Amino acid sequence: MATTVTGARPLTKTAIGGGPKPRGPNGNGAPKRNGHERAFPDFQSSANRYRIGTWVALASILMMFTALSSAYIVRAASSNDWQPLKMPRILLLSTALILISSGTLETARRKLKSASHSAHRRWLLVTVALGFGFLGSQLLAWRQFVQQGIYVASNPHSSFFYLLTATHGAHLLGGLIALVYLAFRVRAAREDYFAVEKAQAGTDAVTIYWHFMDFLWLYLFVLLFFVR
Repeated sequence: MATTVTGARPLTKTAIGGGPKPRGPNGNGAPKRNGHERAFPDFQSSANRYRIGTWVALASILMMFTALSSAYIVRAASSNDWQPLKMPRILLLSTALILISSGTLETARRKLKSASHSAHRRWLLVTVALGFGFLGSQLLAWRQFVQQGIYVASNPHSSFFYLLTATHGAHLLGGLIALVYLAFRVRAAREDYFAVEKAQAGTDAVTIYWHFMDFLWLYLFVLLFFVR
């Protein structure tokens, strides 16, 4: 005799598969972009890649400046033709500008985290202006030395001054290019969830780089004018 089981219900894909499908930020399955469904990207992984790439770049820069600093200290200690340089006062202004720029960039980063895209872009542009002000003041310091007849080959101290400040300035210029790119990218991607997330990861990475350039300049400033 056949046995009838009451209360049973047919097995469904939900019962077999184990639960509802994951939902994206729009609440309707996978997130959509340009009308097409796509897998939700792992932005934390992207942010980590940005940070790791930044730290690798900073490690190489640190090694280079460590080698230059070591050469500077050895040359200063063993040289009979070492002539101390009088610090141009314009360098005090450049130091103040780069310190302030770290604060404005940190503000920009926090504004983006709070979804204040317009404020984020404004603070980025303020940082860019301060960065170019720093580079301009460095050029004015060079000009003051040239007017005094102090050139790259004048003495070992002047050679290291031009070399170290030029190398630092070139790396800072790279940071400025990245800031300008971020400013325009955030403006174009203001309504794009995925692009804004990538801009956040990029801003975090550039902020790390910029703070490093800030502290590196403070180190070079002390090394060039207060270490013999």
